[in-house]
Amino acid sequence: MYFPTTRVLTVLELLQSRQQMSGQELAERLEVDPRTIRRYITMLQDLGIPVEGMRGRYGSYRLLPGYKLPPLMFNDDEALALTLGLLVGRKMGLTMATPAAEGALAKIERVLPQSIRERVQAVQETLVVDVTPTGALPRSEIVVDLSEAARQRRTVHMHYRAYVGQETERALDPYGLVYRSGYWYVVGYCHLRLDLRTFRLDRIVAVETLTRTFTRPEVFDCLAFVLKSIPSTPATWFVDVVLKTSLEEAQRIVPPALAVLEQVAEGVELKCYVDHLDWLAWVLIRLHCPFVVRQPTELREELLKLAQQITVLAERT
Repeated sequence: MYFPTTRVLTVLELLQSRQQMSGQELAERLEVDPRTIRRYITMLQDLGIPVEGMRGRYGSYRLLPGYKLPPLMFNDDEALALTLGLLVGRKMGLTMATPAAEGALAKIERVLPQSIRERVQAVQETLVVDVTPTGALPRSEIVVDLSEAARQRRTVHMHYRAYVGQETERALDPYGLVYRSGYWYVVGYCHLRLDLRTFRLDRIVAVETLTRTFTRPEVFDCLAFVLKSIPSTPATWFVDVVLKTSLEEAQRIVPPALAVLEQVAEGVELKCYVDHLDWLAWVLIRLHCPFVVRQPTELREELLKLAQQITVLAERT
């Protein structure tokens, strides 16, 4: 549970770690409204801490240059949050190397009081995270370089290897990074295709940050764009199936990253790319919805194989 005093100190820690932060960004980080952030800033100023508010369209706050407090001690919740983040991140492949996670955990334990250290060690020794990494991990420098370029609104030049092995060079305005289901993605404006694109970070061979800057759309949801673009990413098989249901029901039962759905006269058109038709056959059956396979014909064969397997299992005594 975070009390107001803890949140005020958290604001101070954030301002010490960044040159400046907007009120909206602080509000999002602490999960409060901007008005509450203004109240926290006032409390810090009343304590004699030189926090300066900068006016403008969005407004921001910063500590006066040269002002620093000694590092504040982690409380129980903060220590637990850091430990869980490192443990889960390491298991999911979010950390680029195991030594980095282990080193961070060791440093955290070293500065914790004995009572909190024992609680953190208990979590490390007993927590089991059931996540299977994909193995498609990008290099750490690519993650950092793209993150910095996106934050600084600077164009990058990159070498990208497509799923078929073809390598291309292109300039990209990176809007943000997304991690989903074991894969890292960068979303941005591709100057080669003159349109928005999504790229997997593990397929980026090299990236170089340029001096050219760009303007990012004020309202842009990187995760929503990735979810929409994944089904359209070329793979081994292009699938076209018509679901005999309403669009509303199809959107409820079909994961958004699986396929593009569109209302047609016959029902709801489901289109996507997949590498394994046997897997998709199982997915379609589990929808519990009548459907018609338009293409590929190989999907019909996989459905017949699945039906035979189910029949054999049902008749087994």
